[in-house]
Amino acid sequence: MNRWHRWYCRSSRWQRRLGTEILPWALGGVDLSGEVLELGPGPGLTTDWLRPQCGHITCLELDSHLARSLRDRIADARIHVNVGDATAMPFRDRMFSTVLALTMLHHVPSPALQDRLFAEAFRVLKPGGTFAGSDGLGSLWMRIIHIADTMVILDPLQLPGRLQAAGFQEVRVDEDGQRLRFHCRRPSSHSQADSAGK
Repeated sequence: MNRWHRWYCRSSRWQRRLGTEILPWALGGVDLSGEVLELGPGPGLTTDWLRPQCGHITCLELDSHLARSLRDRIADARIHVNVGDATAMPFRDRMFSTVLALTMLHHVPSPALQDRLFAEAFRVLKPGGTFAGSDGLGSLWMRIIHIADTMVILDPLQLPGRLQAAGFQEVRVDEDGQRLRFHCRRPSSHSQADSAGK
């Protein structure tokens, strides 16, 4: 991220938008009571919002400095912060009941790597588990804030097929004009779709 983007992602303004607009909309109806994996929490404002709603959260952050800062700041036994790549997760198969990707997928540097992340999310989910998240759509504001940054915007029309190709079922993608949200599920029993994500 560029310096201004890093500042904004830690700001009280972004925290308010996350807490009042983005996350309640993105995660409406998602069960957060089990083992939750949050991908790319960055400075952890999304983690702060999730914290009172989840029994246990595992965070996976690529940036070691951000991961260490989040670990030191939260200091909660129910939250484990790991350094790692969401396209090659350091977790065993079928470990989590919910995987979340909140406003981070556009930082994954190519559609092929985004698809690899989807496949990894499928792999680490328990049968019947949910993969959910949100991300911004292309806009002038998104282009400005991402000057000299990675920005690979998801196409909401193509996203359902990409998630299904990873093995997910019950795929739902919605837009609100500024962002999209998605919810999908790993099949609850072994099937052809279940095998597709491996």
